[in-house]
Amino acid sequence: MRVFGLTGGIASGKTTVAKRLEQLGIPVVYADKLARDAVAKGSEGLAEVAAAFGADVLSPNGQLDRRALGARTFGDKAALARLNAIVHPRVASLALEAFAGLAREGYGLVCYEVPLLVENGLTEAFRPVVVVAARPETQLERIAQRDGLSQAEAEARVASQLPLEQKIAAADFVIHNEGDLPALLAEVDRVAAEVRRRCREA
Repeated sequence: MRVFGLTGGIASGKTTVAKRLEQLGIPVVYADKLARDAVAKGSEGLAEVAAAFGADVLSPNGQLDRRALGARTFGDKAALARLNAIVHPRVASLALEAFAGLAREGYGLVCYEVPLLVENGLTEAFRPVVVVAARPETQLERIAQRDGLSQAEAEARVASQLPLEQKIAAADFVIHNEGDLPALLAEVDRVAAEVRRRCREA
């Protein structure tokens, strides 16, 4: 079984692309979902996060308060590194479990959707890599509409990520998401066919 990577900048349209891949019969494993599972209520991961950052990152019902944790780690490289050291190994383990399960079901090709694929040095492990790209001004507009953030907050989110040029440089395929939905879906279909062809030839 081959696993290829899907990534891109914030508000670039990764989720829409991933959903289309699923419609095309390619299962998608979402790293963000695995990251939530890694710190689910009652988990060892959540206990470690609370020990590292304090009980105030937990909500009254014992779940992770993501807003409180985000406020603690956003813009603080040391705090973010401490959080990643707790979460990332657990995500990797859960991903391997998910891949193994899909292999047992008979799938030959799987997509791993990872927002920080390039930042975390995973590109060579999940070739070919597909990057979904959008212009910064497009990202800012989508973030503001989607999350209700101010212009300054949206700009801070975009600026906190690796420059899109560096993600594109690591890509095998780039999907530019600047047009309407039909245009995006047509481009996903084209890239999916190319990924299938390359994986068959490898």
